[in-house]
Amino acid sequence: MLSKLLRASVLGAATMLTPALLATGAFAAASDYRFEVVSARPAGPHKTDVTLRLVHVPDNKPVPDAVVFQTKADMAPAGMPTMTGAVAPQAAQQPGTYRFQVDTGMAGGWALTLAAKVQGEAETVHATVTFSAAQ
Repeated sequence: MLSKLLRASVLGAATMLTPALLATGAFAAASDYRFEVVSARPAGPHKTDVTLRLVHVPDNKPVPDAVVFQTKADMAPAGMPTMTGAVAPQAAQQPGTYRFQVDTGMAGGWALTLAAKVQGEAETVHATVTFSAAQ
């Protein structure tokens, strides 16, 4: 009898807590985040400063302090995926923004591929954003 009451109590508590955890985003996933291009500006010969914003999609708020640990730039959008450029992180001006200097050897469409860890999230956020480089 006691075990039945205990089991009912545990199940009841779990049923009441589940909606609360879902509402607070406790089960957020990498797909709940998106990188957006804020700007892409020439930064000297064959270089482009690219500023991105990381957004938490459900509430559209910027996400500060993510750790971007992998970057790659190439001209896949222009049909030249083997044309690559080095990517160097730069200091960002606002929380939730991430700035990079990309060696863009020629004008045209470029893709910047990133992997980032958001504090408190288990999954890695993977994204590819496109931008246009002017020389």
